[in-house]
Amino acid sequence: MSATEIVAKAKAADGRARLRWPHYLLIAAGLLVLLSLVRLIDDADDVTSSGTVSAALRLAVPIFLAGLGGLWSERSGVINIGLEGMMILGTWTGAWAGYQWGPWIGVLFGVLGGALGGLLHAIATVTFGVDHIVSGVAINILGLGLTQFLAGLIFNTGEAKALGGGPRQSPPVDPIRTLTLPVLSGGEIGGWKSPDWLGSLERHHWFLVSDVAGILRGLTSGMSLLTLVAVLLVPLSFLVLWRTAFGLRIRSCGEDPYAAESLGVHVYRMKYAAVMISGGFSGLAGAFLVTIAAPLYQDGQTGGRGFIGLAAMIFGNWRPGGLAAGSLLFGYTDAMNVRGGGQAVHALLLFVAVLLIMVAAWQAVRGNRLRPLVATDLGRREVRNAYIGAALALVASAGLLAWFLTSEAVAGELVSFTPHLTTLLVLALASQRLRMPASNGLRYRRGEAR
Repeated sequence: MSATEIVAKAKAADGRARLRWPHYLLIAAGLLVLLSLVRLIDDADDVTSSGTVSAALRLAVPIFLAGLGGLWSERSGVINIGLEGMMILGTWTGAWAGYQWGPWIGVLFGVLGGALGGLLHAIATVTFGVDHIVSGVAINILGLGLTQFLAGLIFNTGEAKALGGGPRQSPPVDPIRTLTLPVLSGGEIGGWKSPDWLGSLERHHWFLVSDVAGILRGLTSGMSLLTLVAVLLVPLSFLVLWRTAFGLRIRSCGEDPYAAESLGVHVYRMKYAAVMISGGFSGLAGAFLVTIAAPLYQDGQTGGRGFIGLAAMIFGNWRPGGLAAGSLLFGYTDAMNVRGGGQAVHALLLFVAVLLIMVAAWQAVRGNRLRPLVATDLGRREVRNAYIGAALALVASAGLLAWFLTSEAVAGELVSFTPHLTTLLVLALASQRLRMPASNGLRYRRGEAR
């Protein structure tokens, strides 16, 4: 059996047809139309404003970078819950190098700091066979404690302190250049003030047209070069993992390392490479935080984004496209908290209620299609689960509609909890269709019998 056959066998075991790009585009178009209707009904212009889209992208980037790190590691069969600790290492090393030698050197050192955390995780799990969860927790504790110690030791003395450093923060890091498309999104070129066509369309608040203009302007105005690089890493990861021999070997190690070993794949080497790349992505996420999100290192800066990135990876079913969609969802709800406040989240109540009605209808249709299978225990269980899912979706939709109709805004305490609630709901709803790599988290020893 070749490495290609190992991965093909894993796909066959999944037993589900995958959606193609035309399906995703139709779904995205339908969601945009629904969002535009909700914006008009509730007069919540921040729902699709360029500011909200720009903030959502900025907040989503560190999440999907950490999620990409988890994707690389777990596709090789190594569970990595140490993403948060590797991000923390990336924030400190990125800020330490960034304030001295510039932001791009800081980005490079952030990647190296995260990769060092990945190396430690690989040594523990691949070489010594330590439980992957235990090693990940240790990396998180080590990253937090080590950076706090180093911050007090280096940033609170000498030149660093004179430049604004302290026991819990670094001196400021110079910003990375941003890009704005002239004519479409405004900006200035050599003193010439460019037109802002998309901004003009957005300010009219027309149905769908202004929403599309706001989204496009948010993606083409004030985008940093590092954000552009980070976005390009999503298709690059897909191409490497699914279109190259190197990526095929890594995925075969995550599906069946013993079969890969029998074909001459150096499983230890592939796992080491994947986990160190994982750490590098997490370190890049940390460097993004200290160069784009805030121009300095601060204690507690990651705010659990490594864990949210892990949740986005699971939601995306261990694939880059789904991971990017999940990260944007979490970033968008966080942006609602930052910019839109209670009114924008109030409009989302109606949006989610309509989506739940659609989910209920889909589950009911699915249950009807499965009715011929009730003669078997598995068929009865599937039909029952489909109808129960439809009923629960209807009940939840009715509750959200009642909330929407009886209120004018959502309380601030609930608005701040929205990103975390979204994480829980998405994982709960997506759990039925998930399939992680078959050998993910299992201890591997060369030459052992399975």
